[in-house]
Amino acid sequence: MSLSMASKITQLPILKAADLEAYQTGSQWLIRDVWARNGIGVIGGPPKACKSFFALDIAVSVATGTDCLDKFHVDDKGPALVYFAEDAQPIVRTRVEALCRHRKLDVDKLDLHVITASSVRIDIKADQLGLVQAIEKIQPRLLLLDPLVRLHRLCENDAREMSGLLGFLRDIQRKYGLAVILVHHASKRYRSQPGFGLRGSSDIYAVGDSNAYIARRDGGKLLLTLEHRAAPRTKPIPMVLANSGNPHLEVTSMPEDEETKTANTIYDAIVEKLKTRTSPITRGALREELCVNNKKLGDALVVLEKQSVIARSKKGWELVRGSQGRLGL
Repeated sequence: MSLSMASKITQLPILKAADLEAYQTGSQWLIRDVWARNGIGVIGGPPKACKSFFALDIAVSVATGTDCLDKFHVDDKGPALVYFAEDAQPIVRTRVEALCRHRKLDVDKLDLHVITASSVRIDIKADQLGLVQAIEKIQPRLLLLDPLVRLHRLCENDAREMSGLLGFLRDIQRKYGLAVILVHHASKRYRSQPGFGLRGSSDIYAVGDSNAYIARRDGGKLLLTLEHRAAPRTKPIPMVLANSGNPHLEVTSMPEDEETKTANTIYDAIVEKLKTRTSPITRGALREELCVNNKKLGDALVVLEKQSVIARSKKGWELVRGSQGRLGL
């Protein structure tokens, strides 16, 4: 290698593994079990799934140190910097004031800072520099940008273009030691893994240290799923948008309770269906009539059989006559 070539080489900093910075005790989380400290990621879901409500709940929680969703403790309180590209200033203020009233906070003392520019394009150098300048001034613990589609003029399906955009956000996340949240839409096609259902390049999903997905259910119910790069995924959390004068998201039950409720619903449906039968029914026919997941149906059949509520013959499943329902379940 010539001297002229060697002079152009960037000297990369290198440390032994034992010398790498480690998490201090209790400092892994920005919001415990919800978002990683200094983590970048996405809040994703279909339109009208309250993604912006959840994002704002996180921002207000970080800015005030109050529990996110009234359930999850903030471990790293500090200023929050937010940009809502699709919401007018009065809408943002109304939502912030509602959250403050719900939590009995003084909005005038809120350490929440709102970018009010009509447009911010983080694929444009001038806007990148403007965002960096704002970060250096406010020193936020959290940067929230909502939604991703309004923040650039690139092709979201082009991995190379999105990699460059996400690389810029990763750079500022590392340089300034802050968490970054992007609100993003899901595609219309169903995916068993919600991260793969996000619209555009898979890089948008892959960049996440923490990701949150909100699914809509019947009756205005919502289901929040959280996943993390360095922590186990939590069970889905059921929520509703409470409209008691101060709109806010409210957790309706703990995940374990919801899982038990779902299982009991399947048990009851099986028993009620077999009560109406005068002859055994196959598992396949039972699944079609109840419209339930095949694995969940199988698990429920095993439990009910062990409790001697139902029995299996060569012709299929039938209720054990004289059984006392689901005793012991």
